[in-house]
Amino acid sequence: MHQPGYDALAELYDETFPEAYTTPLERHVVAAFADLVLGDGLDGVVLDVGCGAGHVAADLAGRGLDVVGIDPSIEMLRLARRHHPELRFVHGDAHLGRTNLDGSDVRAVLARFSLIHVPPAEVAHVLTSWATRLPPGGFVAVAGQSTDAAGEVEEFDHRVAPAWRWHPDRLGDELADAGFDEVWRTVNRPDAVQRFPAVHIVARRR
Repeated sequence: MHQPGYDALAELYDETFPEAYTTPLERHVVAAFADLVLGDGLDGVVLDVGCGAGHVAADLAGRGLDVVGIDPSIEMLRLARRHHPELRFVHGDAHLGRTNLDGSDVRAVLARFSLIHVPPAEVAHVLTSWATRLPPGGFVAVAGQSTDAAGEVEEFDHRVAPAWRWHPDRLGDELADAGFDEVWRTVNRPDAVQRFPAVHIVARRR
C-alpha cells in the first residue's frame, strides 16, 4: 500500500498539475457524476480513490458531497492536506477492504486515472471490493488511458508508476462482472494533452 514513484515526484507532480482537471471533458464528466450521486437518495461518503493532491475531492465537496480522499502515497496525501485542510484524507488504495474508513458508509466511488496502476489480475478483486461496500444504486466512475485494440489490456510507459491501458469494452465487462450496470461512457481521442485515448465509465451497483 505504497507508491514510491508518486512519493518521490509529489512536488513536481503538484507543480505540473496545479488544478483538478486538464481538459473541459474531465471537468464535465465529474460534474455529471456528482449530479447522479446527488440525486441517488442515498446516504454516505463519496470515495475519491487515488485522490492525489486532493483537487477533485475538493471539487466534489464544493458540489455538496461528503468526500473522503484515499491515496497510497504519503507525500501526495501531505499535499492534499496542505491544499485542502477542511477535507478528510486517508492512507489506502483501491482495495477498499484494506483501507481504514472508520466504518463510514460509502455511497459512491470515483477513481480517475488511478485504477490504471492496479495490476490487471487484481482489478476484478478491486471492483468486487467496491461492490461490497456500496449499496444497491450506488455509483462508481472510473477513468483511465485506453486502447483501441478490442478486448486488450496493454502495459504502457507511465512516467511515475507501472500502468495499464484498458479497452473500454473490456473495462465495462469487468464492471459488469463485479455487479455494476453501465450508465454511460465517454471516449476521447489523443490530443496535445493526452497521448492515448481516454475512457470514462459511470456504472451503478445492482
